[in-house]
Amino acid sequence: MVYWLMANPKAGEKHNRGAEFWRNYLESAGIVDIRDCSLDDKSWTEEVGPRDFILAAGGDGSVNAAAGFCLDTGATLAVLPSGTANDFARNLGLPDDPQHVCNLVSAGRTRMLDVATTDNGLFLNVAHIGLGTLPVRESSADAKRLLGRFSYGVALLQKLRVYRGFHGLIETEKGVVAGRWLTIAVSSGAFFGGGNEIPQASAGDGQLDVVAVRPRSLFQLFMTFLTVRLSRNSPKRTSTVVHLKSPTVSITTRSRRTVTMDGDIAGHTPLRARCRPACLKVVCEELVTT
Repeated sequence: MVYWLMANPKAGEKHNRGAEFWRNYLESAGIVDIRDCSLDDKSWTEEVGPRDFILAAGGDGSVNAAAGFCLDTGATLAVLPSGTANDFARNLGLPDDPQHVCNLVSAGRTRMLDVATTDNGLFLNVAHIGLGTLPVRESSADAKRLLGRFSYGVALLQKLRVYRGFHGLIETEKGVVAGRWLTIAVSSGAFFGGGNEIPQASAGDGQLDVVAVRPRSLFQLFMTFLTVRLSRNSPKRTSTVVHLKSPTVSITTRSRRTVTMDGDIAGHTPLRARCRPACLKVVCEELVTT
């Protein structure tokens, strides 16, 4: 059994949580067979076996890459939260205390969870089309360091007044919806955008959640968000928000639109996603259900 430590020193507001930071806590938890690895040189992946652990110390983008290696090799994914949003860590209910996280890794407590696959790769958290892609495309590294996960919200507010949306067709096994959209999010878990909850969702329910928002005034959007947040119930379909659950999703747009997945640009529409249920072994005590 080998513990492969894949640390991203540039990840998020916790960028000081590099390899040495985590190595100290891992060794304190009794883990000694630790080997450093990186995304720059992937030759190490040829040595990974199904009894190994890949320890991803970084943001959601780094965790996404590590998950792909785990699916290819059968290894177990362990997340060491070090990024800006850390939505995937929220899905796993991981504690903030780094020693507690490393103790979970040492204990080998695992669960199986879903992964969303597309023609352009996979996502563990969310794929965005529309306004939701702007924070990834336009948030600067300086803003992320200064504002952390709130930089995503700042970028959205700066664009909201002038953004008029796009025409799109959403097809799921539960129905078809067409119209003009401000943003469309397809989620495999219960959180996205730095901690925003999706009502009645989980990373282990075998479903994708589609949350599509129509262009509305800032006041209407705020009131809808507040209502959903306080009631903790899915809005299903309203004049502002549509929420659909389905194992497969297809989204087409009149004009080509950027698609982001887990915080990185992943291509353009159309987007076709499928949920692969319970295919990835991860370190956690219990998957979070909102």
